[in-house]
Amino acid sequence: MVKPTGHNEVVIKGGTLLTVTHGRIENGQLYIKDGKIVAVGQTVNAPASAKVIDATGKWVTPGLIDSHSHIALDDDVNEATSPITPHMAMLDAFQYTDKHIYTALAGGVTTSLLLHGSANMVGGQAVVIKHKYGLDRDDLLFPGAPQSIKFASGENPKRVYGGRNQLPSTRMGNFAVLRAALQEAKEYMRDWDDYNAKVQKGEKDAKSPKRDLKLEALANVLRGKFLVQIHCYRADEFLTEMAIAKEFGYKIRAFHHALEIYKVAGKVAAEGIAMATWPDWYGYKVEAEDAIPWNAVISLKKGVRVAIKSDSEDLTRRLNQEAGKIVRYGGVSEDEAMKMITINPAWIIGVDDKVGSLDVGKDADVTIWNSYPLSSYALADKVLIDGDIYFDRGLPGYGMPFYTEGK
Repeated sequence: MVKPTGHNEVVIKGGTLLTVTHGRIENGQLYIKDGKIVAVGQTVNAPASAKVIDATGKWVTPGLIDSHSHIALDDDVNEATSPITPHMAMLDAFQYTDKHIYTALAGGVTTSLLLHGSANMVGGQAVVIKHKYGLDRDDLLFPGAPQSIKFASGENPKRVYGGRNQLPSTRMGNFAVLRAALQEAKEYMRDWDDYNAKVQKGEKDAKSPKRDLKLEALANVLRGKFLVQIHCYRADEFLTEMAIAKEFGYKIRAFHHALEIYKVAGKVAAEGIAMATWPDWYGYKVEAEDAIPWNAVISLKKGVRVAIKSDSEDLTRRLNQEAGKIVRYGGVSEDEAMKMITINPAWIIGVDDKVGSLDVGKDADVTIWNSYPLSSYALADKVLIDGDIYFDRGLPGYGMPFYTEGK
């Protein structure tokens, strides 16, 4: 696919707009220019030359956002040779031609956070993509997205390393390993701070510490440069993770999976930590046995910012249905359900100033649905990213790059 050389001026007319941040607009209009949303409302002032997309009888939402995905990573999600691997970069394993990028796009998803797996207490550095399937690798990377790093606790590190009869093999071991690594990074950071202070004073005999990429990555956690995303299930583990974060002075951005947050939701909300969860996955392993389908709703009412994510090549194209389940399990409002698959995951990723709602100045990442988007019958009709159409159900092969009829 040839990279668009210039963004179209586009007006989407006639649809029901779910803006996420300022309610529903019936028979609304959305004006896009230079890849940005320029105007949104009942009517917009756009030039006659703008391309018109007739959305009459359809629904228009922000592009959906998946805050926990492993697509396009093949079998490279875990470097399971050490429980602490913060220097592993998911970008180095990003398979940008993976068709699951496109199938997620076909489900209305425009942005995803691609994370490491959960074999390690610290897995490595994530990558944020826009689903511009068919373009070159770097064209899929979300410009300016903050760097996230994946932590994990619970059964998975225990299973991976305990099965080899090495540390960690218990939850105690998990957190002992994490604390030791953070302490080492703290000392490494102090050594560099001392060295830099000497250089600034003009001390010519100052000797620099040896550069260590592993400790440098953890030091960036302590400096607040990375968004910490934590795979975690149990209530006691949320409390321990928060205590360790306070001990070492870093912030947790979100707990992922988070099936027992309903037990400690007030404490999690007080720390400003979000959750990325499912509506109804539970009972598939021992630490998921106390999950309930009202987890998201209870946590929301306690003040937790809630996102619904996939962690699945299949569910990533059904996030709208997953959000619809939250309406069923607790009766949240349309706006709250839509936030769980748009602006809330955008905040978790750190890009809510750019995407996640139909607001002026944001990237023109837009999904047009053939029916009410929280219905299981809804299908994405067209998907725009930065104002350009990357999925169109009305075209042969839905406009998929490299599609050949009959093959």
